[in-house]
Amino acid sequence: MNKEKLTEDNFILFCAKHYINVKYVSTEDFVEDINRIKYIKKLITRYIENGDLKERLILNHIIILNNCFGPEILCKILYLKFKDQMKYLKPFLVLSSILPDKIYNVNDQETIYTGETEMDTNIIEKLRKI
Repeated sequence: MNKEKLTEDNFILFCAKHYINVKYVSTEDFVEDINRIKYIKKLITRYIENGDLKERLILNHIIILNNCFGPEILCKILYLKFKDQMKYLKPFLVLSSILPDKIYNVNDQETIYTGETEMDTNIIEKLRKI
């Protein structure tokens, strides 16, 4: 259980500290992996705005990020960046079996109970077809 606090101010340092991608160790590779979070954000925003869901692409980004950070750290990072959009990401994290019951120390929240987060039913239906 990682009790280290994650905020927008220490985001890059936190990610660098917990980056476990041993195959690629260059700064460019690290930045490329961090940019996957931005790509997911764009894909989720596109889904919210016009219903266009690229579920396989989102899932691929999440799997790669999970390989780079591990499930506990990844979920912490995603909660920081997607707090208001977790209902869209949660189905992907559940499908991937990486969502913990609790996430600790994100911004001012000591404990986040992930079971309390709703899930988008349309995304659940699309993921059931994969």
